[in-house]
Amino acid sequence: MSLKAYQKTQRIVENSREAEYRLFGEITGALIDAQKRKARGGPLIEAVDWNRQLWRTLATDCLDEGNQLPKEMRAKIVSLSLWVARYSRRVSREGAELTPLIEINRSIMQGLEGAA
Repeated sequence: MSLKAYQKTQRIVENSREAEYRLFGEITGALIDAQKRKARGGPLIEAVDWNRQLWRTLATDCLDEGNQLPKEMRAKIVSLSLWVARYSRRVSREGAELTPLIEINRSIMQGLEGAA
């Protein structure tokens, strides 16, 4: 998903928190499904890559000086994005567990839900 597509999605009907929550839910659901099916190859890579793209998009948005989140929070999101990218490689290449990615996403969803 490109940054422009993400931003366009935010503007349509939902507020940004609702859109982010929904997207995290869809992606986390895909990760959980891959975990339950003990997916390997294409289905696993697709779910992990979708998650990585979301985090990369969030990091890109947080690096924009126009982003209105507090600077410290933006830095934490960028840091998490870097961790997600590194860990995603471990999942894809070494068969690492999906649980840490799922837990991070769920934590973010709880924050988004509480802030809404």
